[in-house]
Amino acid sequence: MEFQLNTIGCLLILLALIHIIFPKYFNWKEELNHLSLINKQIMQVHTFFIALTVFLMGILCVTSANEIITTSLGKKISLGFGIFWLCRLLIQFFGYSSKLWKGKAFETTVHITFLIFWLLLSLTFLKIAFS
Repeated sequence: MEFQLNTIGCLLILLALIHIIFPKYFNWKEELNHLSLINKQIMQVHTFFIALTVFLMGILCVTSANEIITTSLGKKISLGFGIFWLCRLLIQFFGYSSKLWKGKAFETTVHITFLIFWLLLSLTFLKIAFS
């Protein structure tokens, strides 16, 4: 299970770093100009803090896998992470319109890949929490 958490940690760090390309990939310079200043800055600030949270989760998994698995505090942290990723999994189903990915090969692949990833994260952390 430690190897699994170390791998998940590395993937979470990678996911956090991918957020760096979001502004360019999603053309935020143009797209966000249509928003009010407060909405534009909320989008930017929240994206930063989501990336930071995911990065710190990854660091914790890489550096403290044994403690997450074997201690009472680790199991509580794992429960919190499991709930976090389960909510993210549900948002993938109910928060995004299928119009964003349906009939588009790349977007469908990304959608399915992240569904699997969110499921893996949820199940892994919840398994640790309840073991």
